[in-house]
Amino acid sequence: MTDPITPHVRSRAAMEDASRDLSYPPSPEALVVAVYDNHTHLEIADGENPMHYREHLDRASAVGVRGVVQVGTDVQTSRWSAAIAAREPRVLAAVAIHPNEAATLAENGELDAALEAIDELAAQPRVVAIGETGLDFYRTDSESGRAAQLRAFEEHIRIAKRHNLALQIHDRDAHDDVVATLRRVGAPERTVFHCFSGGIELASILAENGWYASFAGPVTFKNGRDLREALDVLPRALLLVETDAPFLTPHPFRGRPNSPYLLPHTLRAMADHLGTDVSMLAAQISSNTEQVYGQWDAEPVTAPGDPWADRPDAEHPEPDDVSGRPDELTTDQGGA
Repeated sequence: MTDPITPHVRSRAAMEDASRDLSYPPSPEALVVAVYDNHTHLEIADGENPMHYREHLDRASAVGVRGVVQVGTDVQTSRWSAAIAAREPRVLAAVAIHPNEAATLAENGELDAALEAIDELAAQPRVVAIGETGLDFYRTDSESGRAAQLRAFEEHIRIAKRHNLALQIHDRDAHDDVVATLRRVGAPERTVFHCFSGGIELASILAENGWYASFAGPVTFKNGRDLREALDVLPRALLLVETDAPFLTPHPFRGRPNSPYLLPHTLRAMADHLGTDVSMLAAQISSNTEQVYGQWDAEPVTAPGDPWADRPDAEHPEPDDVSGRPDELTTDQGGA
């Protein structure tokens, strides 16, 4: 029987072009003021030599990334995320059914059971967010699939409010529908647009409602002009930063494996565009992150053992990455 807290490891490298550079980039210069990666997927193997989650965290700590939010996309990876958070002080967890996964589960008659499992996980210590959930109309265009996504999104919103947790939103090609759903159902007090993919118009809506925008690697891309313009209209108090690792590696290493230790590249690009000091922006974003998720040491790490003492076999990847995140994601497509 499969260990319920061992993830379905998806090998990103195995799904992509063989010409892609599979080596991890060198570590950037360490930040003076530490910051958090508020969205990452350490269960997804990547690179020539995939790293154990502790190596990801150790390299991140060395450059001033003091903690991460490990994010689930289905029941299995959500269980693993909660289990790792219970054992590792540098990790907090988010749990949810990814919108693309929701469409598949609904088709198989399994969505309700999956949502019940997420509701149960939401009550565990060190689970601080419901995510990633939302709408993805890039890969799901059928009427039934979109209806399933919407039903799952609405239930995730209710779960987040029931447990007083933050909400991490996946919004891809669905800005208007995501905003309309939040307004109709009522957004949780702390709502985050993960891998923010909009422009000035969506940024203005977030600013008006007090919703957070989390920026990932695309803000550093040459074609990320809309994202950088959005930075200009968002209050600094609503800014977060993330990697969405192993995807969306920031410039100048776009296409190579991503990891939380590369977060300083994105932070520095944001500071450069805003014309502000990197340490000042890091302090602001670190404070924002703790406002959304709480402090990483607020709940004790008490669980014994390690649910992933050795990397699981990654030679049999999923037939498709449910997150729908090719690294060539353009800035007019939603985040992961």
